[in-house]
Amino acid sequence: MSQHRIEPQPGQESVWDYPRPPRLEETSKHIQIIFNGVTIADTHQAKRVLETSHPPVYYIPPEDIQQDYLIKSPRSTFCEWKGHGAYYSLAVGDKRIDDVAWYYPEPTPAFATIANYVAFYPAPMDACFVNGEKVEPQPGSFYGGWITSDIVGPFKGVQGSWGW
Repeated sequence: MSQHRIEPQPGQESVWDYPRPPRLEETSKHIQIIFNGVTIADTHQAKRVLETSHPPVYYIPPEDIQQDYLIKSPRSTFCEWKGHGAYYSLAVGDKRIDDVAWYYPEPTPAFATIANYVAFYPAPMDACFVNGEKVEPQPGSFYGGWITSDIVGPFKGVQGSWGW
């Protein structure tokens, strides 16, 4: 690793201690997403994916998302760990963002419990919160990690990190 790992303080996690391949875990943290003044998602039943050098990505159960604002997108991707991903665009009032959320309709067996759970890119939102703390988006438009004060890096996505 060509970057310098930030040593976590008590109560913090280092993304350099996260595994590869990634690990899926349940979390009871309070997750909220707000877009154009509307709470799109609110849950204590999210799951998070932890992968070396990446802040956590939170997957939210469909029943805790305001589905009326989601629009299925033709975009699809493939993740070597989770399988084929599908996307949603988000429209609330006069604002719309294309391909801002993704999910796995039929994930690989290791990630089966996130089937149809939805992850959101935090950057385009008004705000995303973990236990009331506003999230900082992972650097780089490709990544969807959520940075909070209890997560330390450096994080993949910063300039010069492509080869990490």
